[in-house]
Amino acid sequence: MGDVSKTRAVVLGGSLAGLFAARVLSDAYDEVVIVDRDELIGVQGPRRGCPQSRHINGLLARGQQVMEELYPGITEGLFADGVPTGDLAGDVRWYFNGKPLQRRHAGLVCVAASRPKLEHHIRERTRVLPGVVFAERHDILGLEFAPDGSRVTGAKVQPLDGEGEPQVLSADLVVDATGRGSRTPIWLEAQGYPRVEEERTKIGLGYVTQHYRLKEDPYHGDLSINPVANKDLPRGAIFTKTDGDRVELTTYGILGDHPPTDQEGLYAWLKTLSVPDIYDAVQNAEPLDEPVAFRFPTTLRRRYEKMTRFPDGLLVTGDAVCCFNPVYAQGMTVAALSALVIRQHLHTGALPDPLQYFDDLAKNAINQPWEMTHTVDMGFPGVEGERGPAVRAAGAFLGLVQQAATKDPVVAGAYMRGAGLIDGPEELMKPPMLARILWNALPWVGTPAQSKHQPAQNRTLARSAKP
Repeated sequence: MGDVSKTRAVVLGGSLAGLFAARVLSDAYDEVVIVDRDELIGVQGPRRGCPQSRHINGLLARGQQVMEELYPGITEGLFADGVPTGDLAGDVRWYFNGKPLQRRHAGLVCVAASRPKLEHHIRERTRVLPGVVFAERHDILGLEFAPDGSRVTGAKVQPLDGEGEPQVLSADLVVDATGRGSRTPIWLEAQGYPRVEEERTKIGLGYVTQHYRLKEDPYHGDLSINPVANKDLPRGAIFTKTDGDRVELTTYGILGDHPPTDQEGLYAWLKTLSVPDIYDAVQNAEPLDEPVAFRFPTTLRRRYEKMTRFPDGLLVTGDAVCCFNPVYAQGMTVAALSALVIRQHLHTGALPDPLQYFDDLAKNAINQPWEMTHTVDMGFPGVEGERGPAVRAAGAFLGLVQQAATKDPVVAGAYMRGAGLIDGPEELMKPPMLARILWNALPWVGTPAQSKHQPAQNRTLARSAKP
């Protein structure tokens, strides 16, 4: 699979995290080999190795920016291929606690592509890069280590269906992008490395997806209708226009409260959501397929940045490092951000320092979305986990922001820019924005009757916060 005199990187896994990684690796290595169990080239539908491809996969605004940076012109190519677009804050009907967020165009480009369509475009752009090779339909058996275990020198692979013998793909660098089921922690322990510390939160998420063709338009110019689950009603949905002149629905529930997959039961479930928009819409829609279920029991973060020893010649990226609650649509964007971190560590003539890479990966790609996920998940009383002062304060502030965003479009835009990973959380804490949040949220404290008799210090704070 190439001249041994060339520099070579091997990417384990050909999903989006692997493709993004291969894109930046192609600038630094003569040959980049992408290994996957699935057939990849030319595939335009869901893949067995990517069960999420049958469901909605949101690309956040920051993810779109990174995708465009890595593959210039790809966004317009997707739009030309029938992918709808809009502004994530201005053209999406968001509902929090059953109340609509105010609208404000905030420069958040939404690429409403189905996962197979998005993956196909990125894969085709990656396939034509100089030196990129796909090793399709290969099982990944393990890593090849130097005799002293201090360095990874390749990967052991084997063609599926008995089509060939096991072989070692020698490599200057191996990148594990095999997803949540990554076996790197097991392979490291077998070489005497410490166990990788893991954090998990049991959320018991289940969701069901179905595609429709509409007979009447319920959007009235909007791109998507998204009632978000809350602690009082832990059910939500995303109902969005997508490619192929279709509408894509994913509806979800947490802590074991999952949507049914029979058609009548699914319609009855939709009727229980916090707003009637989606239920009303599907009454005048043609189902294009059967409802498909997916279960996501726990979030998972592997704390590679806490390792004190790690072999040279190996990096890990994407879901193999961190699996977020998929409701918040952070995974693909973090995979793209992770590729930028890999690129920062590709120095001419030198291997990346894995420990420094994992430290930067945590700081520059994972920490912010992970803390957002954790804060929202801890807002559901049935989710187990520690709720220290910082978590409780973050949850309370998030509630104020969401309340204010239902009244003030400026707050709504700022909130969605944070959720889209364009801005950091500190933007919401700047005095002018904090004043808007407090002014619009504090009158909501208590019932209307109680608010007339709120404590004097609260009235004073509200007056002082008026923008």
